[in-house]
Order: sequence, then structure tokens, then C-alpha cells
Amino acid sequence: MKKHKKADVGRQSQKQNFHQEDLALKTAAQFFGGELLPLLGVKGVIKYIAPTEAVKLESRQMFQDFNYAMEDGSWVHLEFESDSLTTKDLRRFREYEAAVSRTFGVAVVTYVICSSQVKRLKSELTEGINTYRVKVIRLKNRNSDLLFERLKKKKALGEPLTKEDLTPLLLAPLMSGSMDIEERITESITMIQEAGAALSELEMEKMQAVLYVLADKFLSGDGINRVKERIAMTKLGQMIFDDGVKKGLEQGIEQTVEILMEEGFSKDHIITKLKEKFSLSRKEAEKYMEKFLPVR
Repeated sequence: MKKHKKADVGRQSQKQNFHQEDLALKTAAQFFGGELLPLLGVKGVIKYIAPTEAVKLESRQMFQDFNYAMEDGSWVHLEFESDSLTTKDLRRFREYEAAVSRTFGVAVVTYVICSSQVKRLKSELTEGINTYRVKVIRLKNRNSDLLFERLKKKKALGEPLTKEDLTPLLLAPLMSGSMDIEERITESITMIQEAGAALSELEMEKMQAVLYVLADKFLSGDGINRVKERIAMTKLGQMIFDDGVKKGLEQGIEQTVEILMEEGFSKDHIITKLKEKFSLSRKEAEKYMEKFLPVR
């Protein structure tokens, strides 16, 4: 039984890690698409961010990772994968393309941005007389050492770094290189924080958020704490701190509700105790009481 529980926890942890990386890359695609596509070797100019939902005749909804409508009328479809590509993946991408092409009347090219360690990735699927292809972009083929070297050299020459220079830093943790992931993340955060007028406050916040999500995936213990220290004095740092305080408060309230319920106190008495102990209004106390009331 314990082995099954450990396996379930492991699968949940792996799924959460994939979700974190997916979230980070989607954020990068949303806010820095104009700089990201040339970096990935995708040609063309973005006209606007296109819908990622396609509704099929049988009322089944399909969601792609990210779509761009290009100036030439075509669409670029991005998929983010942390693992090797399977036949099932390619069939899914092919179905996405067909649904989007039929619904919006456009040509679609799928680019799969892959951070997997796998060196040879499946990019074609032949079934019947047709061969379906995607363009695979393997981030491990990119050397982060060269990126940091180029940016440091530019700074040493007194040249200001631009948004185009800084956007590749969002992918640095997923590249190869001699520096460990923590170094790449902290070095990237430092460069972004020193960017000055090259980035707006929102852009700086979003870039740091992407790197923080990747840090949360790859690092633990002292490593993640050092990353937190780097962003502690920023607006994002305050948001993370506030979120931690809220979670700590809710854990304390939940434990209090459970203990008092087990001791047989009435709901009204528990609400009064929550108000006193956690400085809550009656409305807030009632809300938490409803949220954490054990199901009997």
C-alpha cells in the first residue's frame, strides 16, 4: 500500500513540475512573443495573439498551448513539452491543426519547444498516404554560457541591454551550459533587475515571475531560498511574501477549526474564537469556518 502511495506522490510531483514549466513558457510567450519567436528561429511578424480553443462538432473542446496569428495570414502554434514526443502527441497536434484550419480558415505550423534530455525527438507521423510534421526546437541544444558571455561583454563595453537581449534569459534554465540551474536563474534575475529603462515595470515583473516558477520547479531548500532573496525587495517579492503569509494564516485557521470541532464547541463559539485569535471580522471568520468545516 505504501509503495502505491509513494508512486502516486511521485506521479503528482512530476505532473506538477511539468505544469510549472508549461506555465512559465506560456507566460513568456504571452508577454514576450515578439522577441521569443526570432530567438527560436520562427520567421514572420506577429499580428496578434490568436485563440487557443477549438470547438469540434461533437462539442469537445481542445486547447493548444499558444497560438500567434502572423501578418502573412498563417498561424504559428506553439506547444511546450518537457518529455519525449510520442505518436499520441503528434496525433493530438495534427488534430489541433485540422480543427483550427477548418474553424478559422488558416494554414497552421506547429513548433514544439522541448526541454527534454532526449537527443532524438520524434517529429514526423506517417499514416496511410499522409505524413504529418512538426518543427522541433530542442532547448538543450542551446548553450547558456554563450548567452551570458555575450550579455556580459555588451555590458562591459558600456552598451545598454535591450528587451531583445534579455528575453533569452527566460529560456536559460532550460538550456545546457557549465553553470548549474541555480546560477543561471540568479544571474538572469540580476541582469533583469539591472536592466533599467530597457524594461517596463510590468515586463520586469513578468520576467522575474517566469524565472521564479522555473526555480520552484528545479530547486529546493537553500537554492530556492537564495532565489527568493534575490527578488525579496521587488514588487514580485512582496507578492510572494504576501502569498506565503496568507497560506500560513489559513493553515493556522484550519487547524484551530479542526481542534475546536473535535472538542465539541459550537459553530458560533468557534467563529468567536477565530475573530479573537486571528483578528478577523465576523464575516471573514464565518467564511473560513465554512471553508474548513470538516465534512461529517
